[in-house]
Amino acid sequence: MDPISLKPFNSFHVEAYTSRLVHVHHEEELPGVLTAIADDPYLILGGGSNMLFVNNFPGWIVRMAIPGIQIEEDNEDFAIVSAGAGVVWHDLVQFALQHDLGGLENLSLIPGTVGAAPIQNIGAYGVEVADVFHRLRGYDCRDRQFHFFDKEGCHFGYRDSIFKRKLRTDFFITKVWFKLSKAPHALKLNYGSLNEALAKEGITHPTIRQVSEMVGKVRVSKLPDPSQIGNAGSFFKNPELPREAAVELLAHHPNLPNWPMPSGQIKVSAAWMIEQAGWKGKVVGNTGTYQHHALVLVNHGNATGNEIWEHAQRIIGSVEHQFGVRLEPEVNVIR
Repeated sequence: MDPISLKPFNSFHVEAYTSRLVHVHHEEELPGVLTAIADDPYLILGGGSNMLFVNNFPGWIVRMAIPGIQIEEDNEDFAIVSAGAGVVWHDLVQFALQHDLGGLENLSLIPGTVGAAPIQNIGAYGVEVADVFHRLRGYDCRDRQFHFFDKEGCHFGYRDSIFKRKLRTDFFITKVWFKLSKAPHALKLNYGSLNEALAKEGITHPTIRQVSEMVGKVRVSKLPDPSQIGNAGSFFKNPELPREAAVELLAHHPNLPNWPMPSGQIKVSAAWMIEQAGWKGKVVGNTGTYQHHALVLVNHGNATGNEIWEHAQRIIGSVEHQFGVRLEPEVNVIR
């Protein structure tokens, strides 16, 4: 059997190959797919926008392509909207805007699919999926049954969930439900660059559409379009440090942006540290760090996954040497 290229299925546009690729369009197909896979290795793939293939994958790629968006419940305060795992995330955002439903506007233009969103607990501009999540359904490979998960069962954390850890290789998300608001006062506008963008336009009482438009403008100004420059958005997480360690770090670097967290930890800016270490805009061979955002690693055309990963490791080592903080990838690295 000829190897199958994964270049069209990852936003870094790196070349990697697999022996088998199956597209799942209906959840009823999953039991048969898992039977065919048997004991072979497999990888669950959504839009490929948060994944770096360092090597070829020696097994099956199961691409979740389940479609469909619909309003399941509707009252004067909120609506419950469901979406198939294969729905493009921004298409869901657009659906919500068209129906005057709030909650997703800050998450406009995030690449990827709906099924991947709870795994990563995607977030931007002060909002994350956990804020609007209602429940999800999926297939558990261990007992070969479909199960529902509520918000508590997902164990959401910062860019984290049970599906990224304990159930990483065992659970196929097929459908996700979101609880979206009809209350204008529910807008979240306290994120710095979003606030600044709205103020610059003289918008003091924005609609959800205006918030979405401003988020789009800010994202486009800072983040490269994957169709033009291969990338996976933010490559690194912002580190969350114990309070004592953060206070000591800030004593030496008082300009380091930081945010107190409900847990008592303090989140610090990975982008600021990367920039201070001299990596922002730096080109190394076929890869590098994006000139407008230090968190974004890019493929300048012909980079291999290994080149990008080696570049990431150089950044990790440099930041740790200068600041004593070890960065963790937000991207799922397949090695």
